Amino acid sequence: MSRTVGFGGGMPFPPVVKWLVITNVAVWFIGQVVLEGFVLRSNLISSYLSLVPLQVLEQGYLWQLVTYMFLHTTQVTHILFNMLMLWFFGAELEQRWGRRFFATYYFVTGVGAAIIYVAGTALAAGLFNIGVFTLAIPVQGASGAVFGLLLAYGMLFGERVIHFMMIFPMKAKFFVLIMGFVEFASLLSSRERGSEVAYLAHLGGIISGFLFLKGWGWWQRRQWNKKAAQKHRGRNLRLVVDNDKEEDKNGPRYWN
Repeated sequence: MSRTVGFGGGMPFPPVVKWLVITNVAVWFIGQVVLEGFVLRSNLISSYLSLVPLQVLEQGYLWQLVTYMFLHTTQVTHILFNMLMLWFFGAELEQRWGRRFFATYYFVTGVGAAIIYVAGTALAAGLFNIGVFTLAIPVQGASGAVFGLLLAYGMLFGERVIHFMMIFPMKAKFFVLIMGFVEFASLLSSRERGSEVAYLAHLGGIISGFLFLKGWGWWQRRQWNKKAAQKHRGRNLRLVVDNDKEEDKNGPRYWN
């Protein structure tokens, strides 16, 4: 993918995006490739930090709702694709929002994706007896949060033209719709045979991002309306002085 509209002077690399990329790459290379692959020769780190719905529900491993975002499979393409997407969509969002809000949004969508994935797999296993084995399969990767960034990019820069697969030009809002549909269709087609991709977590990132932005927008409008109402009342305040009577010559009678 590539933008038709550049940043001028090259792609930015703002601080939060930079440290997220550095942290993800460091955890993957040092923790998973070096320590697990050559020193420990076991998945000791991944077994505690990956998102395993069964462990979250039965053993209370709630930290996995966060830590899974910083782990990736040993396939280089997995972390490479996620980090490129994080940089591509996250850089301009951080510049637009600022560090604090961007970081908040990133973690909200990542954790939201994990919660939706855990709840969805548990519900499917309990009600429909579908994908029971997925409750014990570890989930790794920043994809949930990245799909949240994708959703935000489509909402804020929907008219921006990007190139899908470096070939097909389309507006960002249509790209988001296509990706959402692809993830949903893939989820339905893999519900019985399973898949190596956690499509529900991707959709969870989109859903949690949408809910967060809509909720934040509602809160901002509510605060703005309150301030506007207070300002309007302030303009209507009048100083009323009744000095017509002789006994009121010493000062104002009341304030309103």
